[in-house]
Amino acid sequence: MNENEISHQIIGAALEVHKALGPGILESAYEATLSYELTLRGLFVRTQVPIPLIYKEVRQDVGFRIDMLVEHKVIVEIKSVEYLNPVVQAQVMTYLRLSGLKLGLLINFNSVLLKDGIQRVVNNL
Repeated sequence: MNENEISHQIIGAALEVHKALGPGILESAYEATLSYELTLRGLFVRTQVPIPLIYKEVRQDVGFRIDMLVEHKVIVEIKSVEYLNPVVQAQVMTYLRLSGLKLGLLINFNSVLLKDGIQRVVNNL
């Protein structure tokens, strides 16, 4: 499955989770529920995946964590906030560069219509 096919599955699962739970609960609840839903759909999911920072060939574990990594290919950053600060999109781009991955989804579950809270972030895709 390629990145676009995986993202389609993630968005479908996120819409289902949002429909069931609605906006305004904790990010950790959305993360756990979305992870469960994606697993039900047969996808491999890891949560809170550490990413090292490599600077001048020195590996530094400085606390970067991907909310969710799906099928070893797509990063999912989950938010439940009133307003998405542009720095969050930059954060996803940083995670993509550090991991060498090509696609990230930024999902803000605190949206009346979830489709308005989904952003694709690409790194040479």
